[in-house]
Amino acid sequence: MNTVVFDMDGVLFDTERLCRDSWLAVAEENGLPDMELIFPKCIGLNANDSRRIVMDAYGENFDYEGFREQASLWFWDYIEKNGLPVKPGVRELLTWLKAEGWLIGLASSTRRSSVEKHLEEAGIKEYFTAIVTGDMVEHSKPRPDIYLLACKELGAKPGQAYAIEDSPNGIRSAYRAGMSPLMVPDMIAPDEEMRKLSTKIFNDLYEVLCFLQTSQQD
Repeated sequence: MNTVVFDMDGVLFDTERLCRDSWLAVAEENGLPDMELIFPKCIGLNANDSRRIVMDAYGENFDYEGFREQASLWFWDYIEKNGLPVKPGVRELLTWLKAEGWLIGLASSTRRSSVEKHLEEAGIKEYFTAIVTGDMVEHSKPRPDIYLLACKELGAKPGQAYAIEDSPNGIRSAYRAGMSPLMVPDMIAPDEEMRKLSTKIFNDLYEVLCFLQTSQQD
C-alpha cells in the first residue's frame, strides 16, 4: 500500500474535546439538558447528520443553526487564546509519508472552511493531495461516501489504502469503503466491534508511523 487518508478532528488535532466543551458550555448557558449524552452520537458526523440527532432530541422548533453558531464562537475564541492543539506525532508521520512518496488524503466530516483554516494554521495543508469534507457529501460517516470520494480524488483503490481514524463512525465508514482502518482512539474507547473492523489499534501516531515503516519493509 502507498495511500493513507486521515480523519482530522481527534486524529490530527485534539479538537474533538474542544468541540464537546463548546457544545456543553452553550447547552448549559441555554438550559439544554443531556448534551453530554447527545454529543457523543454526533462524533464523526457531518452537519446534516448531526442536525438530525440534535433535532430529534430537542424538537423540530429547536434553533440548531443558532446553537451551532454560539458553539463555533466559543470554539474559535478558545483557539485564538490558546492555539490549535496538534496531536503528537502528526508532523513526524506526515513528513515521513511525503518523503516516501505516499499519496496522502484527508476525509473530514467538518465543513471545508474550518478544515482548511485548521490545516493552514498548523502549517500542514501542503501535505494533502486530496481534501474531502463533510459539505461535499450529503451523508458523511459512518457511510462510506466520504472515503470513496477521497480515494477517487487520489486516484487510489480503496483496497490499497489505509484510513487513520479515532471514532467508531469513522472506522465504520472506512471499513465499508473497503479500506484498511487504523484506529487511534481519542474520546471513545474501542469495543469489540472496533477491534473486528480495525486492521490495527494504536495508542498514538508514533505507533502508526512505526507500523507503516515496518509494513513497507515487508
